[in-house]
Amino acid sequence: MAADPSPSPTPSQTPSQRVPSLQDAQESATNAAGWVEQNWSTWLAIGLQVLLIVVIAVVLRVAVRRAITKLIDRMSRTEQTVDSTPLGGLLVNLERRRQRSQAIGSVLRSVASFLIVGTAALMILSAFNINLAPLLASAGVAGVAIGFGARNLVTDFLSGVFMILEDQYGVGDTIDAGVASGEVIEVGLRVTKLRGDGGEIWYVRNGEVKRIGNLSQGWATANVDVTVHAGEDLDRVKATLDEVAEKMSAEEPWNELLWGPIEVLGLDSVLLDSMVVRVTAKTMPGKSLTVERELRWRVKRAFDAADIRIVGGATAPAEEQPADPTAGMAAPSVYANASSPQSAAASPLAPPTPAPTSTTK
Repeated sequence: MAADPSPSPTPSQTPSQRVPSLQDAQESATNAAGWVEQNWSTWLAIGLQVLLIVVIAVVLRVAVRRAITKLIDRMSRTEQTVDSTPLGGLLVNLERRRQRSQAIGSVLRSVASFLIVGTAALMILSAFNINLAPLLASAGVAGVAIGFGARNLVTDFLSGVFMILEDQYGVGDTIDAGVASGEVIEVGLRVTKLRGDGGEIWYVRNGEVKRIGNLSQGWATANVDVTVHAGEDLDRVKATLDEVAEKMSAEEPWNELLWGPIEVLGLDSVLLDSMVVRVTAKTMPGKSLTVERELRWRVKRAFDAADIRIVGGATAPAEEQPADPTAGMAAPSVYANASSPQSAAASPLAPPTPAPTSTTK
């Protein structure tokens, strides 16, 4: 049997591509228009809601920032009122007041902006029907992780904020922060910069400061202990010190540095060979060491003129007889002379010599 030959493909059997017709395009446009018609109200409502949230956030942010600025200005006016008191002007100087106001205003404005903008962003996401629960949970976990990792940074920041709010110290103050001491040259929310007595610069983290001693607020005290010999006349010592104090208080520039009279408090201690007389004075902040040095200088010169002895030697040396160089030598012994009877008696006895014998023949 002869096999049937396989039929050859003909052009009519090849698949043909369907060209979109005008009717299809019209149908697609109709569907899109229907979808827009069905959802335009929803999108319009969402857009208006987002716009309203943005407008309210912007207005609220501007209002809060202006309120904070007015609050800072009121604080500055209050401090200017305090300046009218006798010691108020020394508590907060101009640079310190300006820096404190700027720091407080910057912190408050930053916190307010963060809260307002963050709340607005969450409300906008909620308007788009986005589930905020996973986002808030992730943010909470990330916040806890960052809090554990950067707890020192958070501690420094919070300590700096409270330090500025409480006005513990400022630029130009001399402080003792425990870990370092010196003059404050820069105050930050995280680090305080100090310049030490030798010119070195210390960077102190605010979170490490456990106690602060401010040596520039209010007033300082200059204390000088004068040690005199126990045999001196106390009335004469006190009269000399009073004369020095009166003369120093009347001269410039010491009359401006001294905020009170120089007082002789009396005997601070009495020992077997000395007495300590304490002299004190209230001075301008940070000028106590300068007043103490000048006061010691004047007391020393006054004691030299009054012939008042100070422990450790007389201010006017008394004339003394020259020391005998042989005073510490022992008297010569009689045994040093070989011809003395004591030396002869102490010498050993010589053995007797035998008498000569004669021989006869």
